[in-house]
Amino acid sequence: MDTELRQTLHRRGLRMTPQRQLVLDAVSELGHATPEAVCTRVQATAPAVNITTVYRTLDLLEQLGVVKHTHLGHGAPTYATSEHEHVHLVCHHCGRVDEIEADALDDLAGVLAASHGFRLDATHVALSGACRDCAARADAELADASEEAP
Repeated sequence: MDTELRQTLHRRGLRMTPQRQLVLDAVSELGHATPEAVCTRVQATAPAVNITTVYRTLDLLEQLGVVKHTHLGHGAPTYATSEHEHVHLVCHHCGRVDEIEADALDDLAGVLAASHGFRLDATHVALSGACRDCAARADAELADASEEAP
């Protein structure tokens, strides 16, 4: 990816700066990372790099298709390399995040294409709901409540 990225940057009149390389390395190493986590990792090597540089670099890398971001909740987006393709299942009760293969949404993608002409990009998506444990707990509480009702 590094050579391809260098060529893409060169075609756009840009170069692979040490800061860009550090940001890309941090995203690759961290897997899923907020800009703040990327900045902390980068600053361990290059303390002069600030959060603004990290945000600008992440934006550029996303425009180039090297990284993607997703929102796993109400906080900052998380970034991962574009090869890291999957769907996130985010529990809105406990915050647990599970990953499933993007092809799990193939049927939905087909329906959306047929009914709306919409092309779904499910390569880095977050779906909100209840994880297995929280759903079971809610079901148990509902069952207990219905047993107690007159």
